[in-house]
Amino acid sequence: MDGYLGIDVGSVSTNVVVIDPAGEVLASLYLRTQGQPIKAIKEGLATIAAQMGSEIKVRGVGTTGSGRTLAGVIAGADIVKNEITAHAVAASKEVPGVQTILEIGGQDSKIIILRDGVVVDFAMNTVCAAGTGSFLDQQAFRLNVPIEEFGGLALKAKSAVRIAGRCTVFAESDMIHKQQMGYEPSDIVAGLCEALVRNYLSNVGKGKEILPPVVFQGGVAANLGIRAAFAQALGMEITVPPHFNVMGAIGAAMLAAQEVRKTGRTRFRGFTASEEDFQASSFECKGCPNLCEVINIKVGKKVIARWGDRCGKWETLAG
Repeated sequence: MDGYLGIDVGSVSTNVVVIDPAGEVLASLYLRTQGQPIKAIKEGLATIAAQMGSEIKVRGVGTTGSGRTLAGVIAGADIVKNEITAHAVAASKEVPGVQTILEIGGQDSKIIILRDGVVVDFAMNTVCAAGTGSFLDQQAFRLNVPIEEFGGLALKAKSAVRIAGRCTVFAESDMIHKQQMGYEPSDIVAGLCEALVRNYLSNVGKGKEILPPVVFQGGVAANLGIRAAFAQALGMEITVPPHFNVMGAIGAAMLAAQEVRKTGRTRFRGFTASEEDFQASSFECKGCPNLCEVINIKVGKKVIARWGDRCGKWETLAG
């Protein structure tokens, strides 16, 4: 069976998928990056290989996410693309004609605006935690509510409590105050969901024309309370794709399929790449005032890739 591999490496999670030539997901994997992207990528390749066995013949590989260049080197990617493009491609397949993509992960969030299948605008938030999944994780811990039950509990609320959600510190102190006043946990949880959505729309979505169809993806899309809060705030239906938490990887795999159809070959290093000893290091180039940080990737003593310099001087010396 022919398949295309997609790898999305982020600060929180590393996602790996295999799709068939029609774009259907054959296997998917969600791993915690835990500050060790090389280890996570190798583990992802090994696990997918074990799942698929000899059934799959990888015809192409695409990588995306903040660690896309590193993943591309390790796996032997045919295409390396930013996450905006990857998410847009995957969402467009799931919901043809999608015009707005809401994406919230553990540490960052983004909004992507499409018109006639083309990305015309986007915004990202990588600074404020109040609009991300880590905000919900922290508050769920404080409330002693398992994060898996958080969304369901929000739907049981009779009247959501308004909580100041512009900052995690203020939200936390406001939430504690509401607890002390005796509000029901379900009402507080619903208020937290609404606070996250308000923060997202006023920061990431500020000035954006949000039109339907709207697709909600990323790990936080699993939260029923957040889904309901978005639907209420926007006054429109929110679509959550079946593979909402690995959409970046799906998009990368789809882009790889497109690329390989043009080139007729793949650079995939094989699943045995998971057994190789990749080592990362860096140095500061003092060749000009830019003082670029150059990243080295070695296998044994051999440098197989370099990147980070603006002029390309060191990239040409790799391999």
